[in-house]
Amino acid sequence: MKRMKGEKGAALLEAAITVPIILLISVGIFEFGRAYQTWQVLTNATREGARIAVLTGTTDAAVTTRVRSYMQAGSLPNYATATVTITRNVALTGPDTGSKIQIDYPFQFMVLNPVVKLIAPSDNKTGAPITMRSSAIMRNEM
Repeated sequence: MKRMKGEKGAALLEAAITVPIILLISVGIFEFGRAYQTWQVLTNATREGARIAVLTGTTDAAVTTRVRSYMQAGSLPNYATATVTITRNVALTGPDTGSKIQIDYPFQFMVLNPVVKLIAPSDNKTGAPITMRSSAIMRNEM
């Protein structure tokens, strides 16, 4: 196969352009997969908390402990910094009341945040953790 004189570095240039794009897409898939997994753990933790909260005689401390232990078992690194809000006697349809559990969790992208900080270093909000929120409501036991 013969090459033209002007095509000597074409393959290197094409690789230099496409490899970073492919890496960015691969890292994005990894990061958003991790974010989805974190959201699933938060959703299940709120359900676990709601299951405990609807029982009569259960304290808020017991609910919070159960939620945090579920988050720890789900390998969330900042489970202790998550805000757990417990609201009891939430009005439901008819005479029933329920208990609502809400978790606000600071999620940090591992690779994308530093890359974004390199692109826009002057913005203070760039690269800051995003807050994931999950909530669950269950009917109180009578």
